[in-house]
Amino acid sequence: MRKLTALVSGLLFGNGLILSDMVNPARVRAFLDFFGDWDPSLTFVMIGAISVAAVAWLIVGKRETSLLGSELPAKPSTTIDRRLIVGSAAFGFGWGLTGMCTAPGLTTLGLGRWEVLVFFAAMVAGMYLYHRWNDLHLLRRDKLTRT
Repeated sequence: MRKLTALVSGLLFGNGLILSDMVNPARVRAFLDFFGDWDPSLTFVMIGAISVAAVAWLIVGKRETSLLGSELPAKPSTTIDRRLIVGSAAFGFGWGLTGMCTAPGLTTLGLGRWEVLVFFAAMVAGMYLYHRWNDLHLLRRDKLTRT
């Protein structure tokens, strides 16, 4: 049942991205063009998404398991630190440069457009490099605490 729920949720989310045209990099870049031909439509998509997520967190409350019995993820941290700021800046830079982020990139991957394939390859490379960097720092931290 959990896999079916995940599939239906993913299909609904992907169709929402397509319906709202958020898979169109030109629309996203127009949203980021405050001093040019600004397109505020992404604002309404974000308000809708944040509203649904906020209601979901309110419903979840202090539950430890989902309605289907699986463990719930931890609540997001409210700490603003260097990692959050650097990660947000890197995400924003890539988003502004390409007009795509993770979900629209994955949604349009099936189209086989070369731009999307390059975006996806860069995204996977960035994830790999992040994990390698993080692993190196954890190893270094372990060595420091053992000595």
